[in-house]
Amino acid sequence: MRALLVAAGLALAALTGVPEPGQAQGQGQSQDSGLSPTLAAIKASKTVKLGYREASPPFSFLDQAGRPIGYSLELCEAIVEEIGVEVDQPTLKIEYVKVTSETRIPAALDNKIDLECGSTTANADRSRRVAFSPLIFVAGTKLMVPKDSAVGGITDLRGKSIVVTRGTTNEPAIQAADKKFSLGLKIVTAEDHEQAYQMLADGKVDAFATDDVLLYGLIARHKAQDRMKVVGDLLSYDPYGIMFRKGEPQLASVVERTFRRLATDHDLVPLYNKWFMARLPTGEKLGIPISPQLEEAFKVLDASPAGANN
Repeated sequence: MRALLVAAGLALAALTGVPEPGQAQGQGQSQDSGLSPTLAAIKASKTVKLGYREASPPFSFLDQAGRPIGYSLELCEAIVEEIGVEVDQPTLKIEYVKVTSETRIPAALDNKIDLECGSTTANADRSRRVAFSPLIFVAGTKLMVPKDSAVGGITDLRGKSIVVTRGTTNEPAIQAADKKFSLGLKIVTAEDHEQAYQMLADGKVDAFATDDVLLYGLIARHKAQDRMKVVGDLLSYDPYGIMFRKGEPQLASVVERTFRRLATDHDLVPLYNKWFMARLPTGEKLGIPISPQLEEAFKVLDASPAGANN
């Protein structure tokens, strides 16, 4: 447990998008408005583009009316409020832009979205290209298999087929396990989590690998508790964050300030409980208590000098 708490603290410090020591605060600023490029564009258009996922409950998914909702989206909406203060536009509009695991990073890099509000792992490789908010969740790769399957872990899949969602960290995690244990897996990819789930449900593959919380969310969404189960040890460590463009210290500061305000106002744990413990607007109930490492990360935000001054 101590190791997990330390890891969470390190992730919180390393994966935030705040400027690195020695980085010029004016880097990426617009000479005309004094705002960073993203904030200047938002002020001009009075619109913030939020990237959302269709099938990543409870982080980002669609309600019965087809509207994007979720834990990550609500965090993004709080950031939008703070952006409004920063650019002196209190009534910013939100444009929702659908992204997938494969398209989310290009969408951020190509200015198609301003914030990506899904279930994205903030790792060192991705942090070379994009920036991340403080920690919002800690997950890890596990397996979903049919309820009557004899598979209890990755080594039970020797010579069998497994589906992963294209563009996720779960794909290299499964490839690493395949190589480590010489399993001879047939690894296939799906465009999104929903398609991967359907492949398993239709019997086209023997297992589906993605982050454990997403597997539980899909089982609840499909009311498949009597048909599907989650098995195995964690095959990866996946800290989640809100993703945005790198190299804009002013935008990173706005994101950081939002999280510190939420932590200082003690809104983060209730927000977590709303999406992970209470019944979702679509009727499901996940019942996943907050992990010690995430709770500790929230406390670190509240206890920091910046948070204490808000």
